[in-house]
Amino acid sequence: MPFADPQPSAAALDAFIALCGESAWRGRLADLGSRARSGSLSGRAAQHRHALELALARLCDKVLDDRRALARASLAERRLCAFAGEAVQLAESLPPIPRDRLRQEILAGLTGEGTLIPLFHLLRTAAQFRSRGFAVRFAGLAEGAPHDLLVERDGATAAVACETVSAEEGRPLHRGDWYALVDRINPGLQNWLAAHPGRYLLKMTLPEGIGGPDQLAGLQQRISGLLAAERQQDAGGLQAVLKLDPLILAGAQAQDQAGGLPARLRAQFGPEAHLAVTADSGSGSVFVMAARVTRENEIAAAVCRRLALAAERRLSGREPGILSVLLEDVDRTEWQALRERLELEGAVRRFLTAPVARRVVAVSCASRLELFGASRPDGAEGGSPLPQPGPSGGPVSGAGAGHSLLDVMRAGQPRPVAEMPGNPPDFATFFPMIYKAGPFLGRPGARTRTR
Repeated sequence: MPFADPQPSAAALDAFIALCGESAWRGRLADLGSRARSGSLSGRAAQHRHALELALARLCDKVLDDRRALARASLAERRLCAFAGEAVQLAESLPPIPRDRLRQEILAGLTGEGTLIPLFHLLRTAAQFRSRGFAVRFAGLAEGAPHDLLVERDGATAAVACETVSAEEGRPLHRGDWYALVDRINPGLQNWLAAHPGRYLLKMTLPEGIGGPDQLAGLQQRISGLLAAERQQDAGGLQAVLKLDPLILAGAQAQDQAGGLPARLRAQFGPEAHLAVTADSGSGSVFVMAARVTRENEIAAAVCRRLALAAERRLSGREPGILSVLLEDVDRTEWQALRERLELEGAVRRFLTAPVARRVVAVSCASRLELFGASRPDGAEGGSPLPQPGPSGGPVSGAGAGHSLLDVMRAGQPRPVAEMPGNPPDFATFFPMIYKAGPFLGRPGARTRTR
């Protein structure tokens, strides 16, 4: 698939909807539409989570109105349409039983909290390998293998397992729980704000986050009680400490609209704070809720926990293994911070030194921003999470010269590599793929496959 400027196809869209099943597709869109109409924070979060399906649906609607609409599609829409076309081509190439496996994966992505992101991550990973001269076999679908892909080039073979990891796994306070709390409080808060005009800041310290529906209901009752009694603080209980103050932000004016506050609030409370703004447009009143957990987010650690499980369960050790991760439920600011602070890179490098990584020679990580083709600094889709090989299979240039992915696969004993092609500042912006330093320790007697 041409990553630079994929050309969408109306026929591919129609065929993809048919692959999903007309009933399942329409049912999913009806469900998402119902959530969006509620106007709740959880509904808006659902729109973001299911942006892929909604983007394809919008594109289908445009095509129905005007077949020339595809020429005006955004880059993200063109990419998603191209991946949908690849899903159709994959289905057509598979025998009946593997084709049913693919359909089941699609239906799982259109049910409940599932999404199509894992499937499109798989398709993107396969397309990247093909674009660099690798032959790709969908071994997971075709043969029921634990890994997803078997890639081969110039006699070297590797198994690739694709994982989609939610950043929620590394957050003491899940965003979903925060959205649910705000939605439960908001109706009463609107009434309270109408009766108490002003600008308020409710700061919440949650030592351990919110641990389930019971704690969520208890915290809601405490906040409602604090407001009803017009108290400034509630430090009772171990679950949370609540403090109500006037809203005073550097540079903020009383006439500021609520929409202008998020950037100031984020700057004051930091990237890990959970924020919500309720406003009364008639009086100009604003109520801000800001929650912090005493424990830091451990998103990088959550990724490595998933890597460890995948290495043990999905890589046999018969051939070098590659883990391709897509990190979900991160926003632009959080994803950029993870990359620039090298948290994810450092955690993955430490993982590769552990015994559990004995079957792994490389790890790549991306987010939906790269999947959708976002440019820097949000994403890094100038290339892809695979090194660009030269004619002989080695990198064209850069710090990793002589230590390409192909070298690792062919030798069976990966050599250390500092960075991928590009200097360290570029690498710090986005780590495409990290190679393991040290020998490949797969199953006893295992060797890299050669022709």
